Amino acid sequence: MVNFKKLTDKAKEHVDKRGGTDALKGDLDELKDIAKGKGSVKDKAKAAGQAIKEPGAKDEGSDANTPQQ
Repeated sequence: MVNFKKLTDKAKEHVDKRGGTDALKGDLDELKDIAKGKGSVKDKAKAAGQAIKEPGAKDEGSDANTPQQ
């Protein structure tokens, strides 16, 4: 039997680790842009893998490595 409470709690925990639902939406938008962009499937897969390593979309203001003013 599947414990849906435990499953939903685990999913919420992972969403929170990535920065919440807004960051998740940003990740999705970034992946959509990669998928629609130019390049081979291999290049797109590499770019998507790199994008997933960092929570939130990079184009939402500034890069993660750039200090805020």
